[in-house]
Amino acid sequence: MTLRVLPTLFVLLFTLQFVSACSSTEATLTNKLEPTIILISIDGARHDYIDRFNAPNIQSIARSGVRADYLQPVFPSKTFPNHYSLVTGLRPESHGLVNNNMYDPEYDVVFTMSKREEVENPRWWGGEPIWVTAEQQGVTAATFFFPGSETAVKGVRPSYWFNYDGSISNRTRVEQVLSWLDMPAAERPRIITLYFSDVDTAGHRFGPNSAEVEASFEAIDAEIGVLLAGLAERGLSDQINIMITSDHGMEEVNPRNHFVIDGSFDKALTQQVVYSRETISIYPLPGQTDVLYQQLSAAIPAEFGQILRKDSMPERFQYTNHRRIADIILLANPGNVWARQRWLEQLTEADLNQMIGTHGYDNEHTNMFGIFIAHGPHFKNATQVSGFEMVDVYQVMAKILGLTAAANDGNPAVIPMLLETK
Repeated sequence: MTLRVLPTLFVLLFTLQFVSACSSTEATLTNKLEPTIILISIDGARHDYIDRFNAPNIQSIARSGVRADYLQPVFPSKTFPNHYSLVTGLRPESHGLVNNNMYDPEYDVVFTMSKREEVENPRWWGGEPIWVTAEQQGVTAATFFFPGSETAVKGVRPSYWFNYDGSISNRTRVEQVLSWLDMPAAERPRIITLYFSDVDTAGHRFGPNSAEVEASFEAIDAEIGVLLAGLAERGLSDQINIMITSDHGMEEVNPRNHFVIDGSFDKALTQQVVYSRETISIYPLPGQTDVLYQQLSAAIPAEFGQILRKDSMPERFQYTNHRRIADIILLANPGNVWARQRWLEQLTEADLNQMIGTHGYDNEHTNMFGIFIAHGPHFKNATQVSGFEMVDVYQVMAKILGLTAAANDGNPAVIPMLLETK
């Protein structure tokens, strides 16, 4: 299949104008579509946002289709691990994206979301995302931003994809999805991903209980309304399977609830340390794990956070069997954050008085739970189900598309829980 890459905003806008001018396409006719999915991720949308905010379009989908009580993230409850678990059905220890920022001792390289050369390097990305499963089995895929879609996993990319550019408006993203559906059947994608970051951004800056989060969620709801209207205009409302998900929730944090980690351990005894506000990954030099663990145990109050060892990691995290998982992980308790002195020096008094939000905590903490709602010809109608896990979604998509799923960690019982039996 010919690779079609549209990496720039200029090309994107030109494409939208061209497709609009050629709107007499097969998708606008009464021809029945092959099974098709639009997978939408609202980054950072906590499980209770649907009920707390004025979101008529999302609420309508939840009422008319299937709604889960929550979507539980994998550990750690971070963006890249969970988005990739969502589309591969694998846990981080299996697919290799063990955190947003991580160290690989074999490569001796630190991966971060801002390192484009690493984000686009296939060596980090294991497993088989749904767009690869689709393309390998003759089903066209399109991604409008999704972790893993900017590189060739197993040597395969989606037919249509974009380099991430946060400046591209949400409306442009929605219009591109509709334009893909306007394509002739031979070119039209049947699995499409759509990503919105605004809710997560507002949650981090102002906290999940802020007016800014409410406004951002309602703005995304309006964009989903534009998508639904576009589907209706094309006569596709009853033919498209829409899945709305999020990668994790959000916890409100007082920035003063911090612990300065500097001086709590001898960094000279480490090969690498990767920091975040919720988790700190410490990679000891050979033979230094016990010494570092003792130093940290003496310095960190138990009420602030946990000191986890890879060799005795809680089994429920399923976070042991990968070289990128550090031998020692510091996990802050919900509501607390790790800090470095140089970070604090950049904050003003106003910063310390502004409630913020964050995630990455224990994935069983309910404020880390995300959302899952879906509507379409394959999903049950007006049904509420119990919560399930991030790794359960991949197999559901494969089933709808008629694909043979790759090996995954999903619970097969979730498929009949969500889908109509034919």
